[in-house]
Amino acid sequence: MQIDAVLWILLPVFIAAGSALLSFYIMQARMEVAVSKEREVIAEARAEVRLQKNTMEERVRATEQEARRRALDEFMQDFRVEERHYFRENKSVAARQKSMILQERLYFRNIPLSSWVEHEMVVEEDMADVQHITKGCSIFSTKSLSEDSKAAVSRLLEQAAASSGTAQLVTALHNGQAS
Repeated sequence: MQIDAVLWILLPVFIAAGSALLSFYIMQARMEVAVSKEREVIAEARAEVRLQKNTMEERVRATEQEARRRALDEFMQDFRVEERHYFRENKSVAARQKSMILQERLYFRNIPLSSWVEHEMVVEEDMADVQHITKGCSIFSTKSLSEDSKAAVSRLLEQAAASSGTAQLVTALHNGQAS
């Protein structure tokens, strides 16, 4: 009977210990589920905070770039170029030219940054008269040969080159480069 009594006394202790272990493991599992849900919520919150932080940084960068661009645009608008122009006609014995002189000056607000810069652009040029006048007035030019005379001279030069074998001399004479 003693073994039965010890068994009846220890049986509730074993059952209580088993129940305690079982409830501990169940509570541990529930706590792990709750902690994982909290971690998931925290991870979502961190991701949202990170996204908002990135969005704010991009907005700040975009705003800074916009402010820089506006400041540069306003600065560049303070620069201006003042222009003036007039016409000049050069008449000489050799040529007649009509030119437009364009003068430009750079300003920052009302402060001149440069002196006047001139650009000369030819508007009209009478070149036909220039060649005629230069031939008539030059003391170093020879009288022009007619087309028939030029053809006869080139044939004579070619024949002389063929007989003497100096084609280089002929081309130089033909082009008027030799003396």
